[in-house]
Amino acid sequence: MTLFLKANWENIIMANYEIDPAILLPFLPKGVELDLYEGKAYVSLVGFMFKDTKLFNISIPYFGTFEEINLRFYVIRKEVNTLKRGVVFINETIPYPIVAWMANKLYKEHYTVVPTKHEITSDGNSKKVHFGWLLNNKWNSIYVEASTASKPMKKDSLEKFIFEHYYGYTQVDQNNTEEYKLQHPSWLVNQVLDYKMDCDFTAMYGDAFSVLNTTKPEAVFIAEGSSVGIEWKRNRLNFENEKG
Repeated sequence: MTLFLKANWENIIMANYEIDPAILLPFLPKGVELDLYEGKAYVSLVGFMFKDTKLFNISIPYFGTFEEINLRFYVIRKEVNTLKRGVVFINETIPYPIVAWMANKLYKEHYTVVPTKHEITSDGNSKKVHFGWLLNNKWNSIYVEASTASKPMKKDSLEKFIFEHYYGYTQVDQNNTEEYKLQHPSWLVNQVLDYKMDCDFTAMYGDAFSVLNTTKPEAVFIAEGSSVGIEWKRNRLNFENEKG
């Protein structure tokens, strides 16, 4: 399978908020439904390093390494004998206009551009990971202190539910949804020792998500990451003739 994009995703922070499912329904592409964990819907504020990016195995000079911040939620697509667990992005934020333009043009995603920064330090036993992005002249941030010891995710845990969705779904228009597949191994995770979130969800993601400004994350995770591939083939799901 041809890979459109390949990159290393590193130090992937997920701050996970329980949310009223009704808030997510207007953003739900046709053909998928919300994927719940123990009856609860979640959104995740995500920060990570996007490194050594290649398009069709060709390195991108100057623009191949950057921070990404995104807000995503979890969906499932039921086919005849298959359940496809995926994510829908409310918004993905990166610092380079050319990369955002290309992703929006080819992916039909929702990339926006703001200044970003990061700081990652380690003393051998623990690491401190900080991602920041500038919005309305104010720096927003995600910060985690975590153990450097790594471990696999526990079966049936919230952690595994959050990290292991291997499809992406994008609403193209009222009748069409695009489906694409991500390739990466099951990630190792680090124990979170401390965290701090400073995000203006209303300014960043709109009034629909203003409730998150006063909501504490139910859980915060960090994964070490790996090389990630996004397949070039995208399935166009058309529902023009469906009723309702």
